[in-house]
Amino acid sequence: MQSVTLIIDKRRELSVKYKKLLENEQLKVIVSKNFISAMKIIQDKEPDLIIISDSIDNDLGDYCKKIRALTYNMRPVIVALSKSSEIQDRLNALANGADDFLSEPVNNEEFVMRIKAHLRREFESYLDNKKLLPNNSYSMRALKRILTSKDLWGCLYISIENFKNYRETYTELASDKLVRTFCAIIQSSLNDDDYLGGISENEFLIITNPLKAEKIANFLTFAFDSVAKKFYSTPDLKRGYVIVEGDEFAGRRTEFVHTTIGIVTNEFQKYTDTNQLLTALLNIHNLAKLPDRSNYLIERAKIAGENAVETNKFNNKIAVIEPDEAMKLLLKTILDLQGYQTEIFENLQNFQNIPNPPAIIILDAGSCENLKGLEICKLIRENPIFSKSKIIVTSIFHDKELVLNCGADLYMPKPYELSSLVKWVKIFIDEVNYG
Repeated sequence: MQSVTLIIDKRRELSVKYKKLLENEQLKVIVSKNFISAMKIIQDKEPDLIIISDSIDNDLGDYCKKIRALTYNMRPVIVALSKSSEIQDRLNALANGADDFLSEPVNNEEFVMRIKAHLRREFESYLDNKKLLPNNSYSMRALKRILTSKDLWGCLYISIENFKNYRETYTELASDKLVRTFCAIIQSSLNDDDYLGGISENEFLIITNPLKAEKIANFLTFAFDSVAKKFYSTPDLKRGYVIVEGDEFAGRRTEFVHTTIGIVTNEFQKYTDTNQLLTALLNIHNLAKLPDRSNYLIERAKIAGENAVETNKFNNKIAVIEPDEAMKLLLKTILDLQGYQTEIFENLQNFQNIPNPPAIIILDAGSCENLKGLEICKLIRENPIFSKSKIIVTSIFHDKELVLNCGADLYMPKPYELSSLVKWVKIFIDEVNYG
């Protein structure tokens, strides 16, 4: 995505000359003949640099002050352009908000070099130091610019799933290397006209041609899965998942990192503001999420009417399968006090007949001689009805890997602190409902 330069100059010949000089350097330039239309362009496009000529008004300082007041939240570079070479005129413009002052006639090469230098410094001020990509603020600016564009465009919202767990296990250094590798893969799939920016430490935004959007997503899911396993140790690869250490001796099972991509275009729907566009991107991105592998989803033309999409209700149900009567009562009391809907089940058959799957299942593994709970855990995990439910297995048999291999999301050795259990319940409730 190119930077945007606005020229405010009512002189036809000179404004066209300056525009062509900059466009020859592959810069995007907009010309406004008056200050009123310039204000609308500034609000819609949020230009990186504004060139204002004293052909608009002799008092450049006053207009520089107005522009600076209007753009206090984005602060573009302002270059004053004047026929005057008087030092007082220079000082007046600079004192009122201009970043540079050029006296006409100006050398063409110097004009271009000065503008490019200002644009370079402006762009670098928005770079993320780790990824060397434009940060979230600039990405939101890029989204705002395309809303008023007459061209067709496609947006890709990209995330690395399970990134936080990977960083906790393999350190920040390894996670930074993973992100930089993925950035290099993404950049290899884009052209100079495409935009790539950051949203967060593990989320990215691409703006491109809608005809290319799905091809890029298809390539990125394949390429990411091809390299991701190189960032794991041999024991984890052999096991097929990662054990994230929890409180004391608890352990959580987490899948390998993978990427999820949501794609929205303006081919079928016109968006009026960035919040509407960002909401559409997040919705299609969340629909594309799979628990253990990369996937992408693109918005298609709607073929259904209203009420075609059912909104998921907040799930705060917890099922407890626990043989100890005292522990049953204690868990139900504590979890009910936290505002959760807790239900106790005596056996697996009664549990499997439950009409609505719970967000969390707390399951006792059984005795050292009879690990019946682990067999129940396997049956629950194999049942597609409970695909989104999180399973917490508590056990007096302290074999973390054995428990997690049965499909548990979290292993908690008995005895455990109730405060630790409540903390994990809150984490899993958020994951089930918010992803």
